[in-house]
Amino acid sequence: MWLYLVALVGLWTLLRLIRERQVVSHLQDKHVFITGCDSGFGNLLARQLDRRGMRVLAACLTEKGAEELRNKTSDRLETVILDVTKTESIVAATQWVKERVGNRGLWGLVNNAGIAIPSGPNEWLNKEDFAKILDVNLLGVIEVTLSMLPLVRKARGRVVNVSSILGRVCFTGGGYGISKYGVEAFSDSLRRELSYFGVKVAIIEPGFFRTAVSSSDTHLCSAKILWDRASSEVKEAYGEKFLASHLTSLKSLDRKCKEDLSLVTDCMEHALTSCHPRTRYSAGWEAKLFFIPMSYLPTCLADAILYGASVKPDKAL
Repeated sequence: MWLYLVALVGLWTLLRLIRERQVVSHLQDKHVFITGCDSGFGNLLARQLDRRGMRVLAACLTEKGAEELRNKTSDRLETVILDVTKTESIVAATQWVKERVGNRGLWGLVNNAGIAIPSGPNEWLNKEDFAKILDVNLLGVIEVTLSMLPLVRKARGRVVNVSSILGRVCFTGGGYGISKYGVEAFSDSLRRELSYFGVKVAIIEPGFFRTAVSSSDTHLCSAKILWDRASSEVKEAYGEKFLASHLTSLKSLDRKCKEDLSLVTDCMEHALTSCHPRTRYSAGWEAKLFFIPMSYLPTCLADAILYGASVKPDKAL
């Protein structure tokens, strides 16, 4: 009995491997639009796809980021300045893309642009802090996607949305986790709707990686600013000891961040180039072996694990 079961699992794994290795033809004729290419995942993916011969349309927030990317890539790659929080910037970028893809349409849209601060205990934040992150990470993703969809549908192409393990299990306050839960929900509904048109939607769920977004210096500075502006009541409830422990945990988290961003960009590339892309890609062993399995645990067990590892306020029960 066990032999048959092992053989069945082995056969299924082999067939899946063969299926996932099938690559889309004529990649050199396909255009891919990527947001957030100044640094991090977007920058590396743009260079990676350019080396593969694809026609990369890279959106950067700054002219400096765009120039540095152009200096590292071939003449095929083109850049455009894009602020995903501004409708007029998205409209202009969409028109720019339309002029370049023509009747072929846009094969790939990668929503990668994102920010992570301000973040901290929810009670330290205000509505504007949440809105700042949601405007980029969620509403920006939605508006860029809706604007580019006619071009993607024409090519029967791909939409790749960058989420996070925090879109599965959220253990920090602020708008980042909320935005990633939103990206997951938006991607799920989009995938089902666009399947009628032959368009595939994939979600990338990275673990801990060292990028400009996850910089410990930035997070430490943000935490100190939030603490300084907090009310005396909040400071008394949490206490200086909690602040010190919180800052220490941020430094500890930074040490766990991996330098090899290709673990994430390889997932993105597979989602864009495979004939049979996955619905979700988990990048990093902590995502695969800890956070993703935890997302399927009963809530009481997941809470107990995270509660045991968390920093407690001075006036906690």
